[in-house]
Amino acid sequence: MAAISEGAFKKQIEGGALKNVYLLYGSEKYMLVRAAKKLMKSLGGAFSEFNLNEFTHEASLESIVDSAVALPLMAERKCTAVADFNLDDKKQDEINKLTELIESVPDTTVLLLYFPTLSFDAKKAKWKNLIKAVDKAGAAVEFKQRERGELISLLIKSAEKAGCTLSRQNAGTIAEYAGSDIKALLNEMAKLCAFAGGCEITAQMIETLVPKSLETTVFILSDAIVQGNYEKAYSCMNLLFNSGEEPVAVLSVLASAYIDMFRVKTAALSGLPYNAPQSYGDYGGRAFRLDKANRSARGLSIEQIKQSIDVLSAADMSLKSSRMASRLTLDGLIGKLLMISGGERIA
Repeated sequence: MAAISEGAFKKQIEGGALKNVYLLYGSEKYMLVRAAKKLMKSLGGAFSEFNLNEFTHEASLESIVDSAVALPLMAERKCTAVADFNLDDKKQDEINKLTELIESVPDTTVLLLYFPTLSFDAKKAKWKNLIKAVDKAGAAVEFKQRERGELISLLIKSAEKAGCTLSRQNAGTIAEYAGSDIKALLNEMAKLCAFAGGCEITAQMIETLVPKSLETTVFILSDAIVQGNYEKAYSCMNLLFNSGEEPVAVLSVLASAYIDMFRVKTAALSGLPYNAPQSYGDYGGRAFRLDKANRSARGLSIEQIKQSIDVLSAADMSLKSSRMASRLTLDGLIGKLLMISGGERIA
């Protein structure tokens, strides 16, 4: 067996040609939970109280094994579903027992291991071994963050289902403001559709009703800095502080914006496409960051970007090691970044 796509997993559920074991993991939790529930529903049937046994991370291996080996009632198969079984909190003998169960699940049971809230590093040995074990006995399915184009299409379809219309441009704005989490996006769509009342969802509605994420506000801040717009830059800072955002988190996102600019700038200077870093960095489902960075970097030289990163690094150290008020540190940082973007050199 081997890892399969979300689409292939859906077809297996609908066709009834199920494997003995499934592992559902990844960063897109909303779609992951939907898929897990669909599988459980397909197997529970009329006697779901007998044929569907759900366990949390607190369950013992013994109870999970007992469920998996028990015969279904008036059905060909039953489902033993285990949510967020955290290997990092388990002893090695428990992990070994889980591996043994995966290798010997009877044909009358589908063992579902899924992670609706827990995220883990699939490159760590114990998790990597779990995925390998599942791949041999059944199939692992990774639910990845959706690309920007997929999110836009999802938003447009959501509006259509509610009897509203939404342009691609405005759908892109919603995705930019609310982020890439599908559940959060659909919540915003429900609010917008209720407000629009079957009419078009306009840009003004989006500006009024959709709150901007931390990342979006900081990217607006970075654009204002690059453009030398003092008023807009400090207005963004006021918004971030009044919203209660952690200064270290603000600085982290701002630094990532400048690192993106550095990457696209060095790619261009090397004769590569500006989005070449997508192949090397962690931009899964977030390649639009490079588009933003490319637009911003046009107004800065590579030397200005390097100096800005140095200033950001110094501010990070100051925030983490000094008792100086964080607002003063960040205000000073913004001032220095604006001076650099204006062509001045900071000593």
